[in-house]
Amino acid sequence: MAASSTAAVAEPVVHGIDRMVRNIETGRFERSLSALTAAGALVAAAEIFFEHDSASFGNKLMWLPVAMGPVGAVAGVAGFCSHRMAKTALPIASVAICANGLQGFYLHARGIAQKPGGWRNARYNMEMGPPLLAPLLVTMVGGMGLLAAVLRREK
Repeated sequence: MAASSTAAVAEPVVHGIDRMVRNIETGRFERSLSALTAAGALVAAAEIFFEHDSASFGNKLMWLPVAMGPVGAVAGVAGFCSHRMAKTALPIASVAICANGLQGFYLHARGIAQKPGGWRNARYNMEMGPPLLAPLLVTMVGGMGLLAAVLRREK
């Protein structure tokens, strides 16, 4: 009788959305956020390619965020597959992506300032010039990778 009273009570098995919510609540979201970073990097790189292509890649630096997309995607997939890569390759690539996004924000702001009227004509120049806030979306993709690197891995 003593043996049966000391038996551990089995916890219920959690599946699907409940498991995902529990992982997020406990900070276990490394693999999922790594995969989302990979997807976000590819989508952002494709969109940047189309936008910069319409500007004829007038500045060679316009190629940099297009090239960073596949780097972020590979690092995100590596972080999804390997805990070690999530703690090494993913944060390195994510810092580079964040830095590139901030550089793009500066270059876009400079591009708006160089339009006729500069910042005095900001409303028109922001509509007709380079999109000021678009590079910050790239920074956000890099931030997702950095966040994935500090979270715990799902069980």
